[in-house]
Amino acid sequence: MKAHPNADKLTLLDLFDGQQEQVVLTGAPNIFHLKGAGKLPKPIKVAYAKEGATIYDGHADGLVLTTLKRAKIRGVDSYSMVCSEKELGITEEHEGIILLDDDAPVGMPLVDYIGDAVLDISILPNMARNANVIGIARELAALTGRELKQPKIEFQTSGDPVEDSVTIEITNSELNPRFVAGLIRNVEIKPSPYQIQRRLKLAGVRSINNIVDATNYAMIELGEPLHAFDYDILKERAGEKKIKIITRAAQADEELITLDGVKRKLTPMNVLVCDEKGSLSLAGVMGGSESEVYDASKEVLDAIGVEIKPGEMPQGKTTSRGKSTVNVLLEGAAWNFINIRRTAKQHNLPSEASFRFSRGVHPALAETGVRRGLQYMAAWANGAIAPGLVDAYPHKPKDSVVEVTPKDVKRLLGIELTNEEIAALLAHLEFNCDDQQRRESHRARPSHGH
Repeated sequence: MKAHPNADKLTLLDLFDGQQEQVVLTGAPNIFHLKGAGKLPKPIKVAYAKEGATIYDGHADGLVLTTLKRAKIRGVDSYSMVCSEKELGITEEHEGIILLDDDAPVGMPLVDYIGDAVLDISILPNMARNANVIGIARELAALTGRELKQPKIEFQTSGDPVEDSVTIEITNSELNPRFVAGLIRNVEIKPSPYQIQRRLKLAGVRSINNIVDATNYAMIELGEPLHAFDYDILKERAGEKKIKIITRAAQADEELITLDGVKRKLTPMNVLVCDEKGSLSLAGVMGGSESEVYDASKEVLDAIGVEIKPGEMPQGKTTSRGKSTVNVLLEGAAWNFINIRRTAKQHNLPSEASFRFSRGVHPALAETGVRRGLQYMAAWANGAIAPGLVDAYPHKPKDSVVEVTPKDVKRLLGIELTNEEIAALLAHLEFNCDDQQRRESHRARPSHGH
């Protein structure tokens, strides 16, 4: 990283494209602080376009194609460039170049590394189980006869178990059949890996930070909405006692400021996640601002006009809290889908969580979702996961038993399938199947020697 000899706002980069060294000019603000730093101890991985490439003009309004041509800029040859998302047609973002993850392979075509395909699938209300990647994959496995590969959820734990610090009280199991909580300590709030940020954007979800992104990424993957609380805020509110999470109906005219900054007047129809001090979130719809995961990084503080000295963090209420979240309590729960639908409509508050909960999310997903979210947080935020989970499950649903015959299939779908074919398709959709006709025929068949 060297300074341009004739331009204060340009930087010269020594770039290796997988075959040879190149000198590249850039004015990207997100690496300008490295100007004059010389050879970096750890190389930065970037998206790079060669001479002759067709890209989008990063300075033009809208998407205007241009061809990258050799030129001389302030006395230095320029024939290639490091690229922003706008220049590659990914998004409208052009305030900085793409900084890829450390494991990005050098010299690989970018499309092979980050992918280029997005499936836009319409989900009917009665197909809410498919509002996630695994759900779609399950359907495709059944259609193609392929094996469904479930994600491996494995991680190390350390420290005191979460049940030593947290208890859960569910006041109405019809409205809240299950509530699961996990704990991760000593996280480092920072941006998520670039691949994760991009996939969230493609799914229509704004990247926030590695902790919030972990909840959203796990939700899109599995279908279980998650919510992260600042554990230390809850601990402060609890005083010397254990944190007690309570789910209950709101009181008439009770108020809650949600994550979007709006103060909402509640009704007894609304269900709240609370502690003994008061409300924390509007269950199944949106979290509250009081206990949200908080990033007090210098960039965030600068953006809101708070000046800090090197090595110091603001105290008191300067930025609502003054320090970043360190410990996270992660919630995964199940809610009455009719209640969530009415609550979201009442407050005109559509969210990714309410979209799923208002169509029905099985309580079994709560534990899986929390474990997956903790796994991502540990990987992206270097946190230590506490042993165990706190799992309140007072209202376990009974598994439905449905009898299906070839006549039913013919009547409903207009196609003819045998018992064996029906069972095979349902098994691919992860239903437990019992071919009663075959079982009865085996029972009626005489054994050998009689």
